[in-house]
Amino acid sequence: MEENRKVILVVDDSSANLQLCKGLLSGEYDVRLAKSGKMALAALARVRPDVILLDIEMPDMTGFEVMGEIKENLELKNIPVIFVTSHASEKLIDKAVGNGAADYLVKPFVSDLLLSKISNVLQTVS
Repeated sequence: MEENRKVILVVDDSSANLQLCKGLLSGEYDVRLAKSGKMALAALARVRPDVILLDIEMPDMTGFEVMGEIKENLELKNIPVIFVTSHASEKLIDKAVGNGAADYLVKPFVSDLLLSKISNVLQTVS
């Protein structure tokens, strides 16, 4: 693993979505995967990602619950969260941004748009 590669934590209950993101991002980033909100929070005890890609609809915890836990933790609260979800409603987008999400992307997404959003978020935090 290269020391200077940014770490991206992808949280999604779909194995297909996890593998898609890993394939798309692993050339440029150190990609970590979590299949549930609880797994993501456990991973955050061990690794500090530079960006979290977070699904909303998951069985054990919603993305909003996961982000709530992250934002309440002093060590984690500044990690930018980009929601990547199939929900395209303005109400959910407003809720996500209002609760502290750095950005929001609707699935299925265009690969270049995801890469651009990650790049933009990384530029604003570095």
